[in-house]
Amino acid sequence: MDITVIIFALVYLAMGLGHLPGLKIDRTGSAVLGAMLLIILGKIAPTAAWAAIDFNTIGLLFALMVVSSAFIVSGFYDWLAQYIGGLNVMPSTLLAILIAVSGVLSALLTNDVIMVTMTPILCGITLTRRLNPIPFLLGICFAANIGSAGTLIGSPKNMILSETMHLSFSQFSAITLLPTVLSLLVSWVVLAWFYRNRWQSAPMDSPEKPSSVLPPPKKLNRIETVKAGIITLALITAFIFTEWPHMLAAMAAASLLLLNRRISSSDMLKHVDGNLLLLLMGLFIVNAAMSATGLPQEAVNWLHHAGIDLHSPTQIFIISAVVSDLISNNPTVMLLTPFLADAGQIKILLAAAISMGASFSSNAVIFGSLAGIIVIEQAKLNGIKLGLGEFMRAGIPVTVITMALGIFWIYFLDLSGNYPF
Repeated sequence: MDITVIIFALVYLAMGLGHLPGLKIDRTGSAVLGAMLLIILGKIAPTAAWAAIDFNTIGLLFALMVVSSAFIVSGFYDWLAQYIGGLNVMPSTLLAILIAVSGVLSALLTNDVIMVTMTPILCGITLTRRLNPIPFLLGICFAANIGSAGTLIGSPKNMILSETMHLSFSQFSAITLLPTVLSLLVSWVVLAWFYRNRWQSAPMDSPEKPSSVLPPPKKLNRIETVKAGIITLALITAFIFTEWPHMLAAMAAASLLLLNRRISSSDMLKHVDGNLLLLLMGLFIVNAAMSATGLPQEAVNWLHHAGIDLHSPTQIFIISAVVSDLISNNPTVMLLTPFLADAGQIKILLAAAISMGASFSSNAVIFGSLAGIIVIEQAKLNGIKLGLGEFMRAGIPVTVITMALGIFWIYFLDLSGNYPF
């Protein structure tokens, strides 16, 4: 067997398990190691490896991470979590507000950053109010995964789709917005029903890191928050109404935010997820080396003869949903997009189907998305036990219903040919 195939298989095994068995090498380490080995062994030339990296995708993701970090350093996320947590409303209403806010923010900013920033604060607030934190943690997690499907900048996987398939921001959202909003409503209904008699605080395990010693919330810097908000609004406007390349528009926004007399660039750049950028760069190289073997195209031909059509929106929806729960969202999208380049006018519907399939299915299991892993780890640090069984108890019904909504919507658009743009 070709060593390229073996390395490819081991890298994607790590994508599914989170590490290489028997070794302390996580997903990022596996992707980078695989890429380096393929270069060293001559399976892909160094120049070809560099050329394989889609710098439009990497540049867009990096720039949007900088934009999102501006809201972190300004204290906006901390203030927002504290404000919502302090509202004198019924638990079910509080849950609805959190789901709506998490969904909207995840559609406009990088969803993983929102989870990292807001989850610890939410843990402390719910425990202080003697509320059961589980439904609220699940709510923001489900909403982050669902909301990220709403726009091309909602998650790294959407940015990969955007740059590799050259998609329109407005056309993409015209397809995904309705099922996204309905799916957010579904997540609230399911959680509110499941926890209708369990809103009060649940017993906690001994925390590894007590919430009382967590860093205090950042003080809101109103000037920096308004500045970041205006620039973000201008960026989204540019995405919708201009032909300016997405990466260049995002870099312009990031540049304006880095030009700052009050906040140092190092404080902003430390919130950029370098591991994710390296992961994607490594996967671009690994996938390119595998593509050079000709095996992926043979696999597509075999699937075609077996009756599986990657250019069928409903089929690609299901495929992306299943595969993303096995190896995670971003690797799934990177595997599928090369086979859709010649899809023609239907490519926007295929991209929307991939995004919704991967996003909506992520709520079935903890490791289906980085957002789920972040919520679980942050809960553990605050002494909150949120296991796989509890996650799936609500996650599977949410996933089943939202997937049904998504499939129906994609099938209806494909059948009618009446795309909403």
